[in-house]
Amino acid sequence: MVAALVLVHGGGFGWQCWERMLPFVDGPVIAVDLPGRGKHPADLRSVTIADCTRSIVDDVGDAGFGDVVLAGHSLAGSSLPGAAALLGSRAKHVVFIGATVPPNGQSSFDTLDPEIQAMSKDINVDDADIGTLDPAMATAIFGNDLDEEQIAWMLGQLVPEAPKLVFDPVETTPLQNVPCTWVRTLHDLIVVPAKQDTFAACIPGGCDVVDIDAAHMCMISKPKETAAILNEIAARY
Repeated sequence: MVAALVLVHGGGFGWQCWERMLPFVDGPVIAVDLPGRGKHPADLRSVTIADCTRSIVDDVGDAGFGDVVLAGHSLAGSSLPGAAALLGSRAKHVVFIGATVPPNGQSSFDTLDPEIQAMSKDINVDDADIGTLDPAMATAIFGNDLDEEQIAWMLGQLVPEAPKLVFDPVETTPLQNVPCTWVRTLHDLIVVPAKQDTFAACIPGGCDVVDIDAAHMCMISKPKETAAILNEIAARY
C-alpha cells in the first residue's frame, strides 16, 4: 500500500503549480485548490485558514482517500496543521516544502521582519489589494532557478490571494504526534533556508529535514526530484 498524496499550493497559486510534477508521482495523488480559486470559487476577502483546512479535508473525502500524506508549499504551511487535526489518524505524514509555519498561536505576519511589519501595520484586510503578484516581482523572488520557458509558464499560473491567510493565527499543536518532514529549498529567496530552519523548529513534534538543490518553486524547476522525496515518504504507509 502507498498512502495517497495531497498537494496544497502556496500563496498566489492554485493547484496547477504542481502540474509539471504530477507525472513523476508514483501513487494516488490530488492537487487541491484552496477556497477562492479554481474549483472552489469564494470571496477571497472572507477566506480564512479554517476555510482552507476544511476545504482540504473535503477534497480528500471527495477523492475517496483513506490514509494520506499532506504536502504543502510556502503559505500552505499555515493550513496543514488544521487539516491534519481534522483528518486525525488518516494523516500519516505532513511534508512542508519551503513553507511558512509560525510559532503556535501566531500568524505568518508575525514572522515578518519588524521593518516589514511596520510598513504593513495599517493594512485593512477588508480593503487589501487582492490582485495577482506583479510579474517582475514574481520573477525576482520565485524565478531564480527557472529558465525563460519555466518563468513564462509560472507567471501564467498566478492567481489572486486571500489576504486573511497571512494574518490568521495558526495552531500547530495538532502536529505533536504526526511524523513531519521539512523539504528545505536551498536557493530560496522568499523563504530563505535560515528562515526555514526557524519555521521547522516550530513543529512541536520535531521533523526530519531533507534538502533539495532548488529555489522556491521546486515543483517547477526540479519536478522529478521533488516528486522522488514525496514518493519515498508516501511509500512508507
